[in-house]
Amino acid sequence: MRAALFASLTSTLLALLLSACGQESAPSKSAKGEAPKPPSEIIVKIGQVSPLTGPQAHLGKDNDNGARLAIEEANAKGPTIGDSKVRFELVSEDDQADPKTGTIVAQKLVDSKVAGVIGHLNSGTTIPASRIYHDAGIPQISPSATAVAVTGQGYKNIFRTMANDAQQGKVLGEYAVKIGAKKVAIIDDRTAYGQGLADEFEKAAKAAGAAIVGREFTSDKSTDFRAILTSVKGKQPDLVFYGGMDAQAGPMAAQMKSLGIQSKFLGGDGAQSAEFIKLAGAAAEGVIASSPGLPLEKMPGSKEFREKFSAKYGQIQIYAPYAYDATMTLIEAMMKANSVEPAKVVAELSKISRQGVSGPIALDE
Repeated sequence: MRAALFASLTSTLLALLLSACGQESAPSKSAKGEAPKPPSEIIVKIGQVSPLTGPQAHLGKDNDNGARLAIEEANAKGPTIGDSKVRFELVSEDDQADPKTGTIVAQKLVDSKVAGVIGHLNSGTTIPASRIYHDAGIPQISPSATAVAVTGQGYKNIFRTMANDAQQGKVLGEYAVKIGAKKVAIIDDRTAYGQGLADEFEKAAKAAGAAIVGREFTSDKSTDFRAILTSVKGKQPDLVFYGGMDAQAGPMAAQMKSLGIQSKFLGGDGAQSAEFIKLAGAAAEGVIASSPGLPLEKMPGSKEFREKFSAKYGQIQIYAPYAYDATMTLIEAMMKANSVEPAKVVAELSKISRQGVSGPIALDE
């Protein structure tokens, strides 16, 4: 025992003397004589939240697939952050377009330590969820929430790759008068998006000289609007504006036609989808809806994106390009920060400038 201890101490002393003389021993090896293995792959979770069930599921999957395509392409490049190879993983949650459910899944993503969130789709879920992400310091980029309040809360970690309703509503109100509408009726679905857009539309239409002859309300779950439309018909508006999504706008257009309402029908970005045309049928002819950004065919990266997306997921609805851009922007911020630490990623997002599929992306105050 003493001989073994003496040998051990002698060996240690010799190693220290060699080190002091500037001589280094060979790199350590495992018991089998193998060199140490490089650091293992790190999984970086990115959340995605949208309605994946219910009447807006087609839009929610559109967002989810746009984000998923970006994740797949980013991983194919073998990204590294720091000295480690990383693999991005999309964690999708279904908020059912419901504000209460939105906060529940937001907390779930925070608890699962996501590095950032793409979403939510709807303004009504994005606004309450953003408070949870803000408290956790997690960066959030919505590809589709247009309500002014989303980024009007002063949270430095909340962004979007989308116009807001103050911009969109103003254009829509002015456009209604430009196409000859003197008397206008307004219907909205009472959501943060629908009501907010309708409010902005009303202000702009009035300022441009239109008279608002009626303001009606429905919900984002309704499909029968005959009572509301009968009331609207009696006021003989030149134009009916609807603030809400395609799941209601489609049946509303069809019912306007069946009731013999001759008024023009105008909607926001929520009615500008392939699903709207399907739901409205022949009544879709002549309906006008605003585009939240450049039309798909005029987007800088539209041709390549459309081909890749359609091959994997089918027809684009509305927001897939913006979800793709939001995800790529978040990943680029992580790469520039060389970190997934939320505060560092938020700092990079605040000064990022890049070319996206939908156009140039820079996120201002």
